[in-house]
Formats: sequence, structure tokens, C-alpha cells
Amino acid sequence: MSSADQPSLHAQGLAKRFGATRALSGVDLTLHAGQVHALLGENGAGKSTLLKILAGAQRADAGRIELSGNLYQPKNPEHAQALGVAYVSQEPALCPDLTVAENVLLNELPSRFGVIDARASRERARAALSQVVPEGAPAPALDERAGNLGQGDQQLLCLARALAQKRCRILILDEPTSTLNSSETARLFAVVRELAKRGIAILYVSHFLEEVERLADRFTVLRDGAFVASGEIARTTRSELVQLMAGRAVQELFPRSPRTPGDAVLTLSDVAGQKLPLSASLTLHRGEVLGIAGLLGSGRSELLRLIFGLDPLKRGTIQVKARPGSASPAQRLAQGVGLLSEDRKGEGLAATLSIGDNITLSKLESLGRWGFVSPTRRAAIARSYLERLGIVARGPEQAARDLSGGNQQKVCIARLLHQGVDVLLLDEPTRGVDVGSRADLYRVIDQLATEGKAVLMVSSYLPELLGVCDRVAVMVRGKLGSARSVSGLTEHDLLLEATG
Repeated sequence: MSSADQPSLHAQGLAKRFGATRALSGVDLTLHAGQVHALLGENGAGKSTLLKILAGAQRADAGRIELSGNLYQPKNPEHAQALGVAYVSQEPALCPDLTVAENVLLNELPSRFGVIDARASRERARAALSQVVPEGAPAPALDERAGNLGQGDQQLLCLARALAQKRCRILILDEPTSTLNSSETARLFAVVRELAKRGIAILYVSHFLEEVERLADRFTVLRDGAFVASGEIARTTRSELVQLMAGRAVQELFPRSPRTPGDAVLTLSDVAGQKLPLSASLTLHRGEVLGIAGLLGSGRSELLRLIFGLDPLKRGTIQVKARPGSASPAQRLAQGVGLLSEDRKGEGLAATLSIGDNITLSKLESLGRWGFVSPTRRAAIARSYLERLGIVARGPEQAARDLSGGNQQKVCIARLLHQGVDVLLLDEPTRGVDVGSRADLYRVIDQLATEGKAVLMVSSYLPELLGVCDRVAVMVRGKLGSARSVSGLTEHDLLLEATG
């Protein structure tokens, strides 16, 4: 094989087990210099395990990996970086109290006689940043604290740190746009394309097929830990990609049953929080799904927290059904209002507890008498929600942390339903969830609306808002616009309004 045809990285027959669980089996992957290669698959398909093996965080049980024709067996992530393989995780891994320059060179600070060379550090940091800041865009100040940067600049800072390694040949990007707005995503895409032009092989992981179609040259699909297919993006339709990932044809990604809006159950009149939102008015009816679009930082999540009583109300009126006034989260739950947090790991789920505990702990009254909880009753209730919401699990006693992201979200929704809520505040309900699980969640939301429940949903994914919601309102710099029917809206309309 000529050097021109030789792949930058070639993995063959990779396998990995964790006890009785098969994480990978017979996985092949080939990356070429100057190409963006998308790694696709549902949650639990084995993508994370494969990335960890490539990045040196885990060792494969079987198989072979070659880097530019040579055997590649990194001992740890630092060794992998030294060999030219850099990994950028989904959440920016930064030291927020250190400067931009210090974060860029954290793994390899220049020194002389054991003392950090400040001048050389700044020069190398500036050179690394120049590779990831699009032409004409301002670069973060080298002396700025990393914690003060926006999400987009933090992601670029992580890229700069990866490229600061002297021999970066393979760049692995794991869901890099999950916390970015549309303009930050466009900026990141420009950087990725430029890096590919410089000959770096890029492995790109994303649940958003629109991104993959815009950015990637080739793809590899994993399913249930096994290799399914590879090919060229330009010669593969989106429906074909979805079928490869899900193992089934997802005929209807956005199901919509006939809905008849009923009485108003939530009314906001010019409400404002301590910082955000600045002004928001809306009316939510039974049997409808009302979406809120907007850029990150516009005040969307703060609005839901304000309604639920987590943040204080500075001005305006919140009326739930016939009850006006502010309330605590416990009072909101008693009124039938429940919140699904965007922070599933930090706020939405007790990951180490069982599925049954996660569903029932917030309301134990129905599980027994005289202060005692019946394990049989708890298991029966949890099992009913497993069946109703299609939660894929071994049973109610399985730990919530062992579920895929989509099934974890369903557990969070099951907890709200167990509480008896009929007004659901859903904040980014499908963030980090694969396409097949997203379709399942959309069906759940549609079912809830047809049952007469009211759903107020925040999402950064515009096709989702247009596909699932009846009406959409746009939040711009803390101010909520009027809700409009989705029948007359396009993604372009929403994006234009969101960017002011």
C-alpha cells in the first residue's frame, strides 16, 4: 500500500467486554487524513467504549489498531496524545480558574531549568489558538480566566489544547455542539473543515444527522456494540442512516395525533426573574405542546425554573389553573406542575439508585400504609411505567445509571407522571439522546398531549420544535415573543427571530 493510500488509523476486529456485558464485538474503523469521519449509533451502541480505546483510556480485549501503518497500543491518554491522537470530550474539560494560556498548555507547559517559561507559553498558546479561531473572529484573551468564556469559546479552547500537542494527527470530537448555539456551531464547523484541509483525520460523533450531512465525508455505524456499515455521506440518504442506526425503519420521527386544546392551565403575565427572563407572557392549554426556541443564554431555562418555583419571581403574575401567585417547587407539584431539568446528571436523576426508586421516591404515600413502603407495590408501579413509556430495562431494580440516555429521560418523565402532574415543563428533553430514542420520546410527548396534559417544552433543536409542538414562541435576550402556530413557521423563521 502506498503512503498516499495508507489510512491514518485502521482498527480491525476490536472487542471489549465488561463482565457479562459485551460493549464491542468485531468493530472495524478506518480514518484517512484530511477527512471528517462520522461515528454514528444509538446510545449504548458502543461509541463511547470505542472512543475510550482510541484515546488510550481503555484497552481492547481483542483486535488490532494501526496508526499510520504502525501498531498502536497507547498505555494511557497521555501516551495517546504523544503518539498524535487527541480527544475532545462532549463537556469542555477545563480548569475554570486558570487562564486561557494555562489551559491550552496544561499538558505540556514550556519550562527552563524547572521554571515555567511564561514567554514561550504565551507564544505557543497564541499559535494554538490561531488554528481554531476562524478568520476575522476575535480570539479569547490569553490572560482571561477560562471560566469566564462562553460555551463556544470554551469548546474552541479545548480544541486548541488538543492541537497544541506537537504531533496531532487524529482528532476525536465527541458531541462537540451539544452545548453550542447555531452561530457557535457554524464557527466550530469552519474550524473543523480547516483542520481537515491541513491533513488531520477527524472522527466526529454526533446525534444530529443534519450536522453529519453538512460536515462529514464518510461514516461508520455501530449497533449493539457491533460494526454495521461504513460509506460515503454523499451517497447515503438520511432515512438509510436512521435505519442503519436503529436497526429498523423509523417511519415517523415526529408523530402527531389529532389534538384539541382545552382550558388554560398556565398563564404568565409579564413575568421577570432576578436576572432572566426580563419579560414573558404566555398561555398554555390542556392538550397542547407549546415550544420555546431561542439561543443559549436567552433565558429559556430560567423561565421554566421561575414557573416551577426554583428561582424567585421579581415581577408579574403566574397563574396555575385558577391559582395565581408564586409558589415553592413542592407547592407546584401539589398543583400538578412538574419540571424535567436539562441537567439530567446533576438534577434530573439519582443515578446510583434503582429505576423504581427514581420513579417513586418523590411520592411514597401510595406505596404502603403507616409510613412503610411495600417493595412489591413499588416494583409494580415502576413496572407499569416501564411498559407504558417503553423503557428498555432488565427491571425496576436496575440502576438508573446503567440505562441509555433516552431511557433515563423516560424514567424522569415517569417520575413526573407518578407525581400526578398534568402540566409538564420539559427543558431540552432529548439532549444527548440518539435518533431512535428521540422518536420514542416524541411519541410519549404526543401521547401525553392527547391525554389532555399540557406540555411546555424548551429545545435548541429547531426541527424538534416544529415537528412536535402546536405553537412556538421565541425567547430573545430575555424577552419572550408571541406564540405562533407551527403550520406557518420554518427553521429559518425561528433562527432569524432568535438572533434578533
